Amino acid sequence: MGAFSTETLRQGIEGDKAAHLLSLYADDAELRIVDRNTQPSNPRVLHGRSEIGELLEDVYSRDIKAHKLEKCIMQGDQVAYTESCEYADGVRVFAESMITLRDGKIAEQIMLQAWDE
Repeated sequence: MGAFSTETLRQGIEGDKAAHLLSLYADDAELRIVDRNTQPSNPRVLHGRSEIGELLEDVYSRDIKAHKLEKCIMQGDQVAYTESCEYADGVRVFAESMITLRDGKIAEQIMLQAWDE
């Protein structure tokens, strides 16, 4: 996929395979997820491409109608973006992420997400 860019991120998020998005992460990347179930005092923390890959494989195996990168701002080695997802059953998810890049790969990501109840 080449150097990291907002278009590279869009292709990873909107693609149909977890491997595309996973390829953007550094081997030792860390992903912190804060949502209704994993609140700020106890976020879900995934370490390394292996753990992050398991999550992405699960997400991309679901019956998703649409997954879209909404807005994205890149400044130096910092990227902030919003994404939306709609499942075939109509449930929607909205997420905001702040990522830190190292050598063109995602080294650290903090994601806040909200699901339809």
